[in-house]
Amino acid sequence: MTLKPLHDRVVIKRMEAEETTKGGLVLTAASKEKPDLSIVVAVGPGGLVDGKEVKMIVKPGDKIICSKYMGTDVKIDGEQYTIVKQSDIVAIVED
Repeated sequence: MTLKPLHDRVVIKRMEAEETTKGGLVLTAASKEKPDLSIVVAVGPGGLVDGKEVKMIVKPGDKIICSKYMGTDVKIDGEQYTIVKQSDIVAIVED
């Protein structure tokens, strides 16, 4: 099954949180923060959204940083994804 986002929506997959701190302490699952870094999986077509033209600037495979608490979490075929508006993306990470 695949997700095909509509309008200005973007499907992202959060990258795994660090298992250990820089000091070498092992973190439990409950103490890990939501990671800020995500990978773009799919991008909607853009177009007219609330009467304004939206051009999509992210593409699948981009590493991005999003607002911390946003989007809709979904689970498809055992994988966890988040669907966000493009405006919730604050940066594209370039290597």
